Amino acid sequence: MAGELNVELVAADRQVWSGAASLVVAKTTEGEIGIMAGHEPVLAVLVPGPVTVRTTDGEAVVAAVDGGFLSVSQDHVAVLAEMAELASEIDVSSAQAALSEAGDDQATQRWAQARLQVAGAS
Repeated sequence: MAGELNVELVAADRQVWSGAASLVVAKTTEGEIGIMAGHEPVLAVLVPGPVTVRTTDGEAVVAAVDGGFLSVSQDHVAVLAEMAELASEIDVSSAQAALSEAGDDQATQRWAQARLQVAGAS
């Protein structure tokens, strides 16, 4: 169907979400990017943070990703991340504890902060 994206959000251990969408918004190393049907092919490096998918039904699917890649080709968007969680899956107390216990581990801090940011966006 014209005007529609086929989106896959995949973590290293599972497929987190897939479906039809009208818009995908993600944070890359170059800044925030929005993808709609007909977008030119793109390969981008993601930074930890939210990925928002606006489904063709008008719902917002929000996920936290811990970096990864965004690939766009012929109205197909693949978000590939080492770790990804839907907002509805995030245990806020677990993310807060991880942030408190992260110490100087910046990667753990960034992932916990991304999860908390997305949990607040749901």
